[in-house]
Amino acid sequence: MKTVQPRKQHKMLFEAPLNIRYRHFSAPLSDSLKASHHIGSVQVRTGDTVRIMRGDRKGAEGKVTKVDRRRYRLFIEGVTQEKVDGSTVQAPVHPSKVTVTGLNLDDKWRRKSLKVEAAKEEEKPFEEKKKAAKPKKARKKRKPAKEKSVTEKPSRGRKAERPSKENEGETQTG
Repeated sequence: MKTVQPRKQHKMLFEAPLNIRYRHFSAPLSDSLKASHHIGSVQVRTGDTVRIMRGDRKGAEGKVTKVDRRRYRLFIEGVTQEKVDGSTVQAPVHPSKVTVTGLNLDDKWRRKSLKVEAAKEEEKPFEEKKKAAKPKKARKKRKPAKEKSVTEKPSRGRKAERPSKENEGETQTG
């Protein structure tokens, strides 16, 4: 976001079009998936297996059955709530409160993007090793400054020199 004002950030979040809202559905990956795919988080999709990490349903795990972009909520298989009339409905969960434990890789584009991310991550340590192998350049020592006599005043750049009190009557050329 380009602004730091909370009211504008809130407005941008809730007035965002659906294609932008998709980016807000990212959730962290489990440790095993982080190790295998070399990325930290991914957008949650229908078919992913997630574990709830916060709230009353903490620890519940199931597949994502529906993604509601308009309300910023996920619906997870097995996570239900009972209505007043006795019927049960799926309970909505915010994507920031879950961890992805299993990825739905049916989509070839998602599979490809995860491989690309993994390839980028593998290249980074190699570049860091290259940088570490190069020796550091030795710093050049500064030459000592020339000593100025006590009577001379330091020059003031482009400003014209003013006559000193001793030389008030004399004119300077220069």
